[in-house]
Formats: sequence, structure tokens, C-alpha cells
Amino acid sequence: MLEVTPIKAFHDNYFWLFRQPDSNECGIVDPGDAEPVLRHLQDNGLTLSVILITHHHADHTGGIQRLLQHYDVPIYGPDSPNIPAITQTLSEGDTIKVLGTSFRIYEIPGHTLDHIAYFADSNMNEPVLFCGDTLFAGGCGRVFEGTHSMMHTSLQKLAGLASDSKVYCAHEYTLANLAFAKAVSPNNSMLADRIHREQSKRERDIPTVPTSIGEELATNPFLRCAEMEVIEAASLQAGRNINKPEEVFATIRSWKDSF
Repeated sequence: MLEVTPIKAFHDNYFWLFRQPDSNECGIVDPGDAEPVLRHLQDNGLTLSVILITHHHADHTGGIQRLLQHYDVPIYGPDSPNIPAITQTLSEGDTIKVLGTSFRIYEIPGHTLDHIAYFADSNMNEPVLFCGDTLFAGGCGRVFEGTHSMMHTSLQKLAGLASDSKVYCAHEYTLANLAFAKAVSPNNSMLADRIHREQSKRERDIPTVPTSIGEELATNPFLRCAEMEVIEAASLQAGRNINKPEEVFATIRSWKDSF
């Protein structure tokens, strides 16, 4: 079983440290700042062995060079000119094995054109998904470089993973995302229960991540664009009848941008 630990950084980022429970070797996902990572490694007697990158934004890559001054490790990530430190580029369908865990690679453009995700499900009690800024707890990333159609397709790809898959996204945006989800689906009782649970966690400074694919399918409007209550909310927002899931997604994503 993979042990995954959040390292808090900046205002709301999580860098995900992963390792086998019986090993002091570890990997880190999207280290945007080296300092909190180095402190965690030193405080816990751990050795960095690999870095995984999901996309090129600075809050996901900014710590790479400083970490390389301390650890000579391979760096996996997308084929992007914006991440020159990558030592092994990855694309859709690739499989890598790091720290005894096999990860399957998914290309999930939309937030950025180079965005990828890492998914591990073999010989694991709970599948693990590192998805950067594409799927969030209760929401999804902004569309900066791709199109709404790209982002919708990428999210549907992730939605098809096993429902018990643990989703390790990169930001603590959950309460704001769920407030928007409530505006879209005010009568969703599972969403109301989730809001109460997540508010309780944040009051105690407990991360609301990881979430699961199953929980997102039940409460995240961006994965529910084919469901009638989301279609109706999007149509009301657009001022016209829309029913194609891609159009529904584009409408509610634009709505969320100014929510």
C-alpha cells in the first residue's frame, strides 16, 4: 500500500509525498517550492528518490532546481519546453514504475496543454490518482491554455476510473468549490452532507483532500454535466436550453470563473 502525505505550501498548495510504509525512500509530486519539502525530508529521516510533475505552472515546478542541488534524482513529466529539468517525458498510455509502484499516464489537457495525471491501481487497496490542477475536490481547474471541450474530455477520462480511487489534487479549494456546487445543485442532499463534513475538517485545519472518484461523481457538478439538475441550472444561467454535456460544462465553467 502506498503511503501518501501532504506537504502544505504557499497559500493553498499541497505537494504530495509518497513512499512504501517500510521504506525511507520517497517521491514528491509537483514541488513548487523546495523549502517545505527539504524540511519534511530532514524532519522525518527520508531520502528523495524521484520527482513527478503534472504540468508546467510555477507553483508545481518552482522547487525542482533547488531539490536537485540536494538530490540527484530522475524527474518524470510531460513533454514540455516549459519544464527543461524533465529527464523522462511521458505521454498517454505510458507506464512507469517508481518506488515499487506502477503508474499509468493519462494526458488530460485543458488547464494547460501539457497536463498529465499519474494513476496507480495494481496491488493496491485503494487506487491512487495524482491529477494536479485538473480535477479538484468539488470542482475542476480553470481552462487557461486548452478549450472547454478538452477539459470536459479530460474530466470524463478521470471520471471513468474506479470509484474508490483516491484523488490527490494540488490545492485546498474545496469549500469554495462546494459553495459553487450548491448554487448549481441546491437540492443535492449528498452535497449538503459533504459541505458539513468538509467545513468541520477546515475548522480543525485538516485537509479535505484526498477525495474519491465516487464522491466527485455524486457531488461535483463538473462530472455531472449529463444529469438533469445540472443541465437545468446551466440552461437557466445561459438563458437558453442546452443539453449537450460539453455545452453544459462550458456554461458552468464560465459561471464558476466569475462566481
